[in-house]
Amino acid sequence: MLKIGNIEMDNNVVLAPMAGVCNPAFRLIAKEFGCGLVCAEMVSDKAILHGNQRTLEMLYVDEREKPLSLQIFGGDKESLVSAVKYVDENTNADIIDINMGCPVPKVTKCDAGARWLLDPNKIYDMVSYAVEAAKKPVTVKMRIGWDDQHIYAVENAQAVERAGGAAVSVHGRTREQLYTGKANWDTIRDVKQAVSIPVIGNGDVFSPEDAKRLLEHTGADGVMIGRGALGNPWMLYRTVHFLTRGEILPEPSPSEKIRIAMLHLDRLVNLKGEGQAVREMRKHLAWYLKGLPNAHKVKDSIMELTERDAVEAVLNEYVRSIENMDGTGDAEAGSVLVH
Repeated sequence: MLKIGNIEMDNNVVLAPMAGVCNPAFRLIAKEFGCGLVCAEMVSDKAILHGNQRTLEMLYVDEREKPLSLQIFGGDKESLVSAVKYVDENTNADIIDINMGCPVPKVTKCDAGARWLLDPNKIYDMVSYAVEAAKKPVTVKMRIGWDDQHIYAVENAQAVERAGGAAVSVHGRTREQLYTGKANWDTIRDVKQAVSIPVIGNGDVFSPEDAKRLLEHTGADGVMIGRGALGNPWMLYRTVHFLTRGEILPEPSPSEKIRIAMLHLDRLVNLKGEGQAVREMRKHLAWYLKGLPNAHKVKDSIMELTERDAVEAVLNEYVRSIENMDGTGDAEAGSVLVH
């Protein structure tokens, strides 16, 4: 069980707020696959205040996704607090998260994202104002530091706690590492030992066994899964099952992977229209197909397609071909009843 402020989750598995991925189409699948908490992709505080239509659409929350956390990034206290107030009063999100981990230059140059990691005093200042402005719990997602010479994870997490933050998620890499190298779980453990608010560990979790190892190594209250869930919501389902029942479920069959991929596409179509949805789905389909035999051929075909029915025809033909090849028929190993 994971509890953040007054919000209780069914379990302690959390979907990370991945840009370009965590829209309602994928978040709802993650929730249906048993994820305790789903996080929306980050939005700019200034874009919210300017009434940017695309940004405001990104604040939409389907009731079936709840509990859900909406993430904001910004470097200016006044605009961040105003955006927190807007999200607090105008969305049905359960939790407001402040991004302190995004490593991309266009964010850090605005004194936002991972730039905060260099100044625990700024963290205290910004988070305390945000907490005061919101009725919903305010949390922070951060990296362990800016680079190997500036790892202030413990001080930064303590600043979040003193400011009234309800929880902190810690990605075990520095800003300089981006997504390379190895996540430092020792520092996540140090953070957990230094604060009393819930700590959610993140980084290098690509299997249910990884999730258990992270929780045991760090003592964290929850485990956040990001890249491990790309095209693989079964990772969430299998992790919840393993952590609660100690049993490793089988990987999904090819036909089950394609069934959920098409559900994902159809939800994107409803959300964004067919043309945009098919284009956006190309990267997701590459992830869904990862590890399947001869997948490179079907990936190449899909990259040229612009219509939903054409994508389905290519994928169905591909599944038939590999089932005939290995004689598996329509095995539903790892199937999840999602409609």
